[in-house]
Amino acid sequence: MTENAPDRVAAWALLLRVHAAVVPKLSRELAGVGLPISWYDVLLVLNAAPDRLLRMSELGSRAVISREQVSRVVTELQKAGLVERRPNPDDKRSSFAAITPAGRARLRAAAPAYLAAIEQHFTGHLTDREVAVIVKGLGRVLAAEEG
Repeated sequence: MTENAPDRVAAWALLLRVHAAVVPKLSRELAGVGLPISWYDVLLVLNAAPDRLLRMSELGSRAVISREQVSRVVTELQKAGLVERRPNPDDKRSSFAAITPAGRARLRAAAPAYLAAIEQHFTGHLTDREVAVIVKGLGRVLAAEEG
């Protein structure tokens, strides 16, 4: 590392501090529309999946919440009628989670609050160029670590 190179530890520390500062604010905004942030995360992932369903193991690797939390959150969403579990006909040991029409409606209803909170507490403090650099850099890290 050269003397003028960015402080890599500072970059990591700031990423963690921004996450810690912003996520509770996003959580409060979503709670205001009656949707816990963990529920929003799982619904968002399922809604973006092909056929709007994923194996539970895939959902666990794609959701932001921990793999341990995914099963509990899916059970909560299932009780609320927002997600359903489906048996996997090819593998009796696994199952699918699928978003229901009611889940899609709740996700759509909460999206404006979520997007406004992201703008207010995160992207609104950045230029378009800074957002592009963050997307490119964090995307590269994620691809390397998940690949």
